[in-house]
Amino acid sequence: MKFFWIAMSRLSIPVFAVILFMFIGGAPFIVITGSAAQLDSHQSKQMQEPLNITVILERMYLDGEISQEVIHETCWSMENFWARYDQWQLTDTDHSTYVFRKQVDDISPLLKANGFFGISENGVLTIFNGRPDQSRIIQSFFQIDIKRLESNKQEQLIQGIPIRSKDHYVQVLETFKSYSVNKE
Repeated sequence: MKFFWIAMSRLSIPVFAVILFMFIGGAPFIVITGSAAQLDSHQSKQMQEPLNITVILERMYLDGEISQEVIHETCWSMENFWARYDQWQLTDTDHSTYVFRKQVDDISPLLKANGFFGISENGVLTIFNGRPDQSRIIQSFFQIDIKRLESNKQEQLIQGIPIRSKDHYVQVLETFKSYSVNKE
């Protein structure tokens, strides 16, 4: 029995060595082949032409203004592209143009820079681009009963009330809403 175990151990060592050699000797070939295949795949992906995309970002503000920003970008990965605009809502698309929209909980930069509440010739509370006496109308709201307004409020509307923040915008609307003419 002792002879059997000695023979088996002497025989198993060369078999184990051959198997080990095959794995160790073959491993670089497998790794090189695998790496070459991955490299070819990677190179073919890189050799694909990138997409030239036009992105239009629309921001809708509380005052009704919509601003547009046009971006021309080169896109190598659509996955990265969609991730970049995941906070936006896609509203329109064709093969190379994507239009995204986002609601902004603020007044527009135009109003902050140059917006004034005033009153139009027919007594409607209006936002003007610039002072009411010299500018164009941006947005109209409701007709005001001028007879009910205190003289200082009338004078403020004639001179123009500058709009600097969302809170001020809401405050002015609420203030003059109580003076609106109810149409029956």
